[in-house]
Amino acid sequence: MADVRMQLVVRARGMLSHALGATRARLAAARADLETAQDRLIRTREAARRLPPRVGAERDRRVAEIGDQHAAQIAALAKQAAEAAERAAPGAGGAAWADWRPSPVVRGEPPGWLRIGSIRLPDAEPVPALVPLLDHGHIHVSGDNRAGCDAVVSTLLLRALGQAAPGAVRLIGYDPEHLGGGLAGFAPLSTAGLLTFVGPGGLAHLLDDLTDHIRRINETVLAGEHGSLRELAAATGRRPEPWRVAVLLGGDELSRHERGQLDRVIRTGAACGVHLVVRGIDLPDEPTVERIVVDPGDTQLSGGAGLSVRLDRPPPAHLVTETCRQVAAEVAAGPPPAPFTDLLPPDDQLWREDSAAGLTAPIGDGPLGRPVLLTLGDYPPHALIGGPSGTGKTNLIFAWIGALASRYSPNELEFYLLDFKEGVSFARFAQGRRDPSWLPHMRLVGINVNTDREFGLALLRFLAEELRRRADAAKRHEVTKLSELRSVDPEGRWPRIVAVVDEFQMLLAGRDAVAREAADLLEDLARRGRSQGIHLVLASQDVRGIEALWGRPALVAQFTLRIALPKALRILAERNDAAQTLPRHHAVVNAESGMVEGNQIARIPSASDWGTWSELQHRLWRMRPADAAPARLFDGDAIPRLADAPDYAALRPLDGPGGRDAAGATRTAGSARGPVALLGEIIDVQARSAGLRLPRAPGRNLAVLGTRVDEACAVLDAAARSLARQHQPGAARFSIACLDPDADVSARSLYEALDADTAWYDEETVPELMAETATGLDHGSAPGQPHYLLLYAVDAAAGRLAARVGQRTGLEHLRHILHNGPERRTHVLAWWRGVARMRADLGGPASRTDQIGAWVALDVQGGELTSSLYPGNGGPDWYPRPWRGLFFDRAVHRTGQVIIPYGPSA
Repeated sequence: MADVRMQLVVRARGMLSHALGATRARLAAARADLETAQDRLIRTREAARRLPPRVGAERDRRVAEIGDQHAAQIAALAKQAAEAAERAAPGAGGAAWADWRPSPVVRGEPPGWLRIGSIRLPDAEPVPALVPLLDHGHIHVSGDNRAGCDAVVSTLLLRALGQAAPGAVRLIGYDPEHLGGGLAGFAPLSTAGLLTFVGPGGLAHLLDDLTDHIRRINETVLAGEHGSLRELAAATGRRPEPWRVAVLLGGDELSRHERGQLDRVIRTGAACGVHLVVRGIDLPDEPTVERIVVDPGDTQLSGGAGLSVRLDRPPPAHLVTETCRQVAAEVAAGPPPAPFTDLLPPDDQLWREDSAAGLTAPIGDGPLGRPVLLTLGDYPPHALIGGPSGTGKTNLIFAWIGALASRYSPNELEFYLLDFKEGVSFARFAQGRRDPSWLPHMRLVGINVNTDREFGLALLRFLAEELRRRADAAKRHEVTKLSELRSVDPEGRWPRIVAVVDEFQMLLAGRDAVAREAADLLEDLARRGRSQGIHLVLASQDVRGIEALWGRPALVAQFTLRIALPKALRILAERNDAAQTLPRHHAVVNAESGMVEGNQIARIPSASDWGTWSELQHRLWRMRPADAAPARLFDGDAIPRLADAPDYAALRPLDGPGGRDAAGATRTAGSARGPVALLGEIIDVQARSAGLRLPRAPGRNLAVLGTRVDEACAVLDAAARSLARQHQPGAARFSIACLDPDADVSARSLYEALDADTAWYDEETVPELMAETATGLDHGSAPGQPHYLLLYAVDAAAGRLAARVGQRTGLEHLRHILHNGPERRTHVLAWWRGVARMRADLGGPASRTDQIGAWVALDVQGGELTSSLYPGNGGPDWYPRPWRGLFFDRAVHRTGQVIIPYGPSA
């Protein structure tokens, strides 16, 4: 009995070694205990032989006791083996068919073994019978049980498919006897190109293709850096090539050439992801070949210590076909994007790159698993990105920004971002209410600027000024390029600048002054920016955006780096249609102006969701320099507040010693420059306020023109509050006349907020205000206390002002104040609900308007602002839009300035 149990122990050890593949810590300890028990059993049996007969009973008892111990150890070892088998063949590799579903391994992780049945031991639970395939070797199935052989093949293939991501396993069928009938259940895979059949007589060609594929993998993918695709995947976390499983189901005697090619595949295929599942063809005895012999009632595995395997039932036919359909559908829908982390360097390599010679970062994986790099430098200097809506243009921009920002510090790289489409996806790069972090490299983020082309123009002007500054520095140091400037001026701060303009065609739309100047600036920046480290990245989802450039060949020629997303048109060269067949999450990268020979296909990671970006941004934010400031965020849909304006915070009283104006210059009450009335935020790169200086000079009055009550009130409100901030309490007078009931709430709010020396007038009392003020001007011999007249809808009182008050009518008093008041520190800030109404109050259509030195036009067409108000003929290129105004100051501007009125202060 002890001999039998000893044999079972030995066979169990062999079976477990085969079933689990590798020795595990727990099994090694159990086996050591088992070997100790075996040695003890042998010593006991030898000692028993020397015992006299009278102690034979004791000998038998002891032997039986040791045998029971061995049986217990076998049961414990079998239990451990079953638990380890679940880990060795998890999920789809070992699950019962009733609960089976695909469970792809994590990227870079090796696939597990595959269960085909179980091994039963006396007094122990069954142990799963596992065989290796993917990344291990080949399987040869033989035996007289044809149905059992078919079951093993279908089991292996379905479990292998379930272990891998959709599309990561490709099957090649060679079934000359049944013409593919042996793989009929897997036929749905053929619709996605995952299953191909080779007809009779095609074995030689199939083996030639497999050997050529193995050669290519060794030469171009492994390239001497890794011994196998499995090692490459473990080292990089990426598997660049799918597994190829050739299923050879019998055939004629192999020719000498076929035999030679088959032997080569057996020896070298597993390292390159090429595997064979063979039935009916002899295979050589190689370590990479696992043999399964299926005979009626008895199945054995090579190296299985002679133990029999009880095969599992074959997978249900509906499970095979449904799984294959699902896999094919997912592959047809396109591969999933790669993880964003693929683009990032190791943590200890963050911000280690130098941008003196250029910027280089990966954008995704190429077909061979190697990264596809994007470079911005002397060549290529600028990039053009194109792709229809939904093809991942924004995601690609995010991925590129992340790859660059993780490699180059803010001292090496700065970003300026502008998005002309509606949306706030770029806002995450700036400081927000939900997330206080920001990307340290980001200097400007403009969102929702689809109706504010002036902001795009402001960015180009800013870049042009920066280009001039860098060019001047290069001349002083007698160099020509940024890399040379950085070498001769190491103390200077000369980061490379990347300006990204999404939907840039909006900037060039129309035939107005904005489009013309923008096109000229773009061309100049594209031509000269390369040498000074200023790089443009223009993106568009509309072919019209690209067509807007074709009329300027000198501009297009500078954009030698082209990135085309699926179905993109006119990004690449005319005869380069590579983008038309791209799957999702891919792009054509071409640094040769779109010529076919420059094509590289890259799989773009998913980088645009909040969670993906948040971790990287917070990490870089914590690394930011001590003097880093948040990026300027311009949101075209947001209404700025006066209290948040930097220029408003800088205002100080001018009426006493030490007073300073918004520019920081010391002022006094008698200063010729006078206080400044802030009217709104300029659409500009810096968060600057539009200001109207009110010195003692003719014409220093303001007219607000238009019918939009809220915006007109907002302009007057901001002007009054900013003026009040520049005077000591009681040092200036404010007179508020509200003549439109719709403006009453806003005017009352201002009246209550200003100093006590503020007077309120309505339609009945406004003539008195005009008369008193005009009379005071006539009798005042010296400039007195500053006096600001805030007139809401002054044209509404035209009837009352037409009446005579003293020697003049009310309108004549108003004209007198406008003409003579500024020199005596009396200024009118008035709202007229139309240009014609203002002209009528000033004396008629032919009247002069030079006493109105500045105006803000709201819902007024540019054609109404004729030469008497605006220089030139035909008025400015101005089209009204909500909560925007055109500000023009005769003393300062050559052209109008678009502003955003500050929102209500209350």
